[in-house]
Amino acid sequence: MLTQEQIKEIKEHLEKAQNPVFYFDNDQDGLCSFLLLQRYCGKGKGVPIKTFPSLDEGYFRKVNELNADYIFILDKPVVSEEFFKRAEEINIPIVWIDHHPLNENCKKRKIPSFVNYYNPFLKSEKNLPTTYLCYNVTKRKEDLWIAVIGCISDKFVPEFYEEFIEKYPDLAIKSDNAFEIFYSSEIGRIARILGFGLKDRTTNVINMLRFLIKVRSPYEILEENSKTYTIHKRVNEINRRYQKLIKRALEESKKSEKLLFFKYSGNLSISSDLANELSYRLPDKVIVVVYISGIKANISVRGKKIKNIVLKSLEGIEGATGGGHEDAVGAQMEIKYLEKFKSNLLENLRNR
Repeated sequence: MLTQEQIKEIKEHLEKAQNPVFYFDNDQDGLCSFLLLQRYCGKGKGVPIKTFPSLDEGYFRKVNELNADYIFILDKPVVSEEFFKRAEEINIPIVWIDHHPLNENCKKRKIPSFVNYYNPFLKSEKNLPTTYLCYNVTKRKEDLWIAVIGCISDKFVPEFYEEFIEKYPDLAIKSDNAFEIFYSSEIGRIARILGFGLKDRTTNVINMLRFLIKVRSPYEILEENSKTYTIHKRVNEINRRYQKLIKRALEESKKSEKLLFFKYSGNLSISSDLANELSYRLPDKVIVVVYISGIKANISVRGKKIKNIVLKSLEGIEGATGGGHEDAVGAQMEIKYLEKFKSNLLENLRNR
């Protein structure tokens, strides 16, 4: 949880900023964090970060293109040294709000002193989504539904979900399981729409962000009309392919009792989405979803206390990177090392 002093500081940064740029992770937690802050201050543009795991220097061009006077970084665990250097050169303030544990590289480099860094995870083992942190800053009741979407998408049921049930009973179900809400309720359906909407081409994503900044209620997203046509069209396209992959993965899961190692390719990177649903459907298995693109493999892993096992399995694999939460980890490597990674993972799972 953010302290009252930290909340005050973040509000002051939002007030000082005249034309901020909000960099946010390309998922619902990052998106909803951006929406909460932008709708609160009424200023700034959002830029989804599609690189993993770092916010790289290439994204800094948006600062110049948008003539930004403030940088906000939301729900991103790693920022490159080059990005920080560019910011320091022009003396632009940075506010970084996150909830991930710092990886070893960050610990060694240390966060620059000019960066205003807010991460309650550093002092507490409780992992609170960035959306939850941002909602504690803004507290706009009209944005309650946005806060709920970001939280349940990150597998967390906030205490204000009870308030949401009272306000939107037709969109909610009573449950303390975030993924049950995500996959079995109308607010979960909206969350899935927004997640798939982020996977469109840049022009359509920008149009979706403009729409979401102005939207007054969650019902407007569910309604198919001229404003939401492009969003729903893209979501329906992705969902058809997504359901086929889920079906294939479930068939594949019958081959092993403890591990699902599912690989796919194509022009649609949805490994995190697939891994989340498969872990919900197969709670007793370790889920590994591998998206192959060229010579690279993007990997999403889900399982109880799986992080250290994954990181150990990456040891000795040249160029491999990984990180995330205790039960949800992302990794990246060249495809030629996939079998070695799988072998390491199976051995480490047997020995844990």
